[in-house]
Amino acid sequence: MRGITYSTSQNWIASNNNITQQQQHQSTKKALNTNTNYLNTTTKSSKTKQCPSFSIHSSKTLTPKTDTNPPLVVVGSANADIYVEIDRLPKEGETISAKTGQTLAGGKGANQAVCSGKLSYPTYFLGQVGEDAHGNLITNALKECGVVIDHLNTVSSVPTGHAVVMLQADGQNSIIIVGGANMSSWPNTLSDQDLDVIKKTGIVLLQREIPDSVNIQV
Repeated sequence: MRGITYSTSQNWIASNNNITQQQQHQSTKKALNTNTNYLNTTTKSSKTKQCPSFSIHSSKTLTPKTDTNPPLVVVGSANADIYVEIDRLPKEGETISAKTGQTLAGGKGANQAVCSGKLSYPTYFLGQVGEDAHGNLITNALKECGVVIDHLNTVSSVPTGHAVVMLQADGQNSIIIVGGANMSSWPNTLSDQDLDVIKKTGIVLLQREIPDSVNIQV
């Protein structure tokens, strides 16, 4: 039986339920090595656009969908995930070299929205990114995966949230998160437009990676 699991890379990948740690590492490594091939590319068979950065790949062009179903709204976090693949963690005061490194769009909230968007369900993402390259990466990835980003706010006072993911050879990972726009510069009260789309939703997803004051309003 196949399902969806949350991988060590913080991006969603399809896997077997009984996946071993080594298999998970190999799947993650494959995703890291091949993921950049999906940036602004098309498949030979369908010639359709793929979603950049997120690890589930679509077989068709994805556009925000509006239908009679009440939308799914994700209120939460979006990160630029900075991956480094290493043999081991550095010791105190030590500098080591990584085998590979790259930056991909991710974050629990954005991942949830992308999974829904790829199922062609009307999906909105309500969150914040900074006015920087990481913010552009996340914005474009969400948009191209069929997520409505009308309620994704760009702030200039703080950078986009990001995470440093250190993936070791044995499949273990260590993660450092910088909250950035996920945790700062939120308005004291959500706008009427934001609250209106939440009221009309059929499903709301939260991760508690943004201020509790925002979650309480939802």
